[in-house]
Parts: sequence; C-alpha cells; structure tokens
Amino acid sequence: MPSTTAITPRATLGMVAKKAGVSPSTVSRILNGTAQVSDDKKALVKAVIKELGFRPDPAARSLAGGRTMSIGVLTQFIDSPYYGEALRGIEDELNNAHYSPLFVSGHWNEAEEQKRIQLLLDRKVDGIIVLTGKLSDDTLIELAKSIPVVVTGRQLSGINLFSIDFDNAEGAAQAVKHLNRLGHQKVAFLSGPLDHPDAKQRLHGFKKELKRLKMFSDKNLVIESDFLESGGFRAVNSLLANKTEFTAIIAANDQMAYGARLALHKAGLSVPEDVSLIGFDDLPHSAFTLPPLTSVRQSVYEIGVSAAKAMFDLINKKNPPSQIVEAELIVRESTAQSPFSMTKLSISCTS
Repeated sequence: MPSTTAITPRATLGMVAKKAGVSPSTVSRILNGTAQVSDDKKALVKAVIKELGFRPDPAARSLAGGRTMSIGVLTQFIDSPYYGEALRGIEDELNNAHYSPLFVSGHWNEAEEQKRIQLLLDRKVDGIIVLTGKLSDDTLIELAKSIPVVVTGRQLSGINLFSIDFDNAEGAAQAVKHLNRLGHQKVAFLSGPLDHPDAKQRLHGFKKELKRLKMFSDKNLVIESDFLESGGFRAVNSLLANKTEFTAIIAANDQMAYGARLALHKAGLSVPEDVSLIGFDDLPHSAFTLPPLTSVRQSVYEIGVSAAKAMFDLINKKNPPSQIVEAELIVRESTAQSPFSMTKLSISCTS
C-alpha cells in the first residue's frame, strides 16, 4: 500500500499566542519587529512559531495593517559583485521581519531609474531603498513625501528620508598613506566614471592626500574608467602607453583592480614585486586573488543590512541613527616596498 502522510491544519496566530502565553497582538508585533518585550519573550514566541510551523499570511497582514510587506530596492546592476553583496544584506534583514524585497535595476540611467521607481510605486511597496543611483537629491526628497525612502552613497536628510554614506575620500587617503609608508612616490589612480559620486570622492581624496604628503603628481597617472574589470585592464594599458613611470596603482574599486592585475601580468610585470596594487570595496573575492588584494574595506553587506533596518525605523515612525560608514584599509599581499629599480617597468612602458 502507498504510504500516507497526515495533513495537519495550518497553524494560526492565535495558536501561537495561546501556546506562548501572550496576546495575538504581541505575536504580530514580534513578527514585524516592533514589539517592546524582553528578549526571553521574543525567543519563546519564535521557538513556538518554529515548533508549530507557523507561516504568516502576507495577504492577511496586508489587509490588517495596510501594508504589502514588501520593500522596493532600486539597484544599478543585479549581476554586480558590489551591489550583489548589498542586496544580500537587504534580503537577509527583510526576511527576518517576514518582508519581501522587490529588486529593480536602473543601470546608471536617470530616466530608467525614474521608470523603475514608478513600477515600485505601482506595486504598492511599503518603502523604497535606493542604492546610490543618478536620481537627483530633489527627486528623492519629493519621493519621500509619499513613501519612506532610504538612500545609500549620499548625505541627505528630509522628512521620511534617511541616507547612509561612506567616507570615500578618507578611504582613498588611507590607501595613499599606506603606499607612502612603503616608499612609493609615483602612484597611478584608476578612477570610476566622474559622474558617479563615489568616483569623484575617491579621486578627490587621492589628490588631496598626494598634495598633503608632497608626493609626485602627474595628470597622466590618473585614468578615468568604468568600475568594471575590462575598464581596469584598458586603463593599465593606457598607463603603460603613456610611458609615465609609476610603482603603485590604486584602483577605485576591486573589479578594476582585478583587470589591472591581468594587464600588468600580460605586460610582464609582477604584483607586488614590480607594481603594488590596491583596490576599493574589499569584495569577498579579493581575499582569494593571486596575490590577495589589499583593499579599502566598506562592508557592503552591512550597508545593505543597515539600509533595511533604517527602512523599518521609518515605517514605524522612528528616527534611524545617523550613519557614515568609516573606511578601513585591509592590507594583504598585493602591496610591498617600492622597488629600488624602475628598469623593468621602464622597459615595459617603452616596449
């Protein structure tokens, strides 16, 4: 005979409340992260939820609270290693409160971003998280008049609006200081597109620290690129074609550093023996490159988590704590003392 499996009725909010010895409203508030109860009581309710296999009914919660239990997230590229880490942090934190993310991409195009924002509004999301992007500050301030908005990569404030920024200039300055301590004086900089706020701030921090330390400065050692691996590859080839000597490279993100490393290898140059290399963002892959990449760390995952937490605060009419993420240089094996001789690099530049 075929085996049979007993079908048990779906657990209800009332069943959880009765078994945990609390009111249904307390269970509901614990689920949406707004309960003002002890950690022990929260743990008890969550244990009962797990025991009974209780699953919140999104439709019922939406009708009861006037919410869709969804948060719109405007990213730039879904397949980006950088934005992917932020999306993972957002999704994990939303999942803890039984919210669902709705991800859309703007592709660094303001018109496209506006269309995606309208799509999210049409879906009746409870709030919108914007990961950097091209939308103007005025547009975001206006949007926040109708829906809670959290934006990263900006210093912006307003009603129903919260921003999380990263100290890009200080991160670039830390990279320059590290190379200076290693004896490097001729440092190249691979910039991102200069209509991108992160790129502008990182280049500004680089130039300011060069000037403060009285290090060699040459406009030919700054190459504007596109934040992609292929852009880093092309930028280093341009540097070598310029025939301007350098002993170190700072790339404005890790992806460009990966491309830069390949271009140096193809030119017969070793990292860090001939050229030291620093990235920016400290993506998870960077600890596993050859050699492991020195990089300015900003925890992109934690930025995503913080953005989701700030969104819950806005939804629940609380003021999130102001936040600027501090830079931290993670030193690995891609940086070393400046080589005593530029012979090998000079030969490559002139070949």
